[in-house]
Amino acid sequence: MSLLPSYPPDQGLRLTHEHANLPDVPEMTHPLLSHVMERNIRTITRLRLRAAHERTVQERLADAITSFSGSMIFVYLPILWFGAWLLVSTGRVGLPPFDPFPYGLLTLMVSLEAIILSTFVLISQNRFSDEADRRAELDVHIGLLAEHELTRVLQMLDAIQGKLGIEHDADSE
Repeated sequence: MSLLPSYPPDQGLRLTHEHANLPDVPEMTHPLLSHVMERNIRTITRLRLRAAHERTVQERLADAITSFSGSMIFVYLPILWFGAWLLVSTGRVGLPPFDPFPYGLLTLMVSLEAIILSTFVLISQNRFSDEADRRAELDVHIGLLAEHELTRVLQMLDAIQGKLGIEHDADSE
C-alpha cells in the first residue's frame, strides 16, 4: 500500500510555475491546517522580503554584479571585447596597434577583472552563507519543538494505554 496519492492516468500535470507538476485533482485540505500553512507561508515570504529590503547598497550592488556575471550575456560580452581588442592590437582593422603581442595590457585588464569579480562573488556568497546559517538555526528550533511535541504525544499515548489497561511493551522505549 502506497502512502502517495494515486491519480487517474488521464489527469494532466500543470506546468505553471506556481503549480509545477501538480495533478489537476482538487487537493483535500483541512481548513485549520490550511490556515496555519497559509499563515506560515506568508510569514516566510514577509521575512524574506524584509531581509531583501534590509540589504545595504553595497550588498545590492554585489548581488547585481554577481547575478550579471553569472549570465550568458557576461560570457558573450568579454568574448566580443577581447576579440575586438586582439583585432585592433594586431593592426588588422587599420588602426595602429596599441598593445602588441604578448598583450600585456590585456592580461592586466583580465587579471583585474577576475580579482574584482571574485571579490563581488565572495561578498554575495558570504551573505548567502549568513542566510543559510539563520535558516539552519531555525531548522534546529523547529526540530526541537517537533521533538518536544512528539514527546508530549507519546506521553499522552502512554497515559491512554495505562487507562485502557494495555500492557507496555518492554521494547517500546
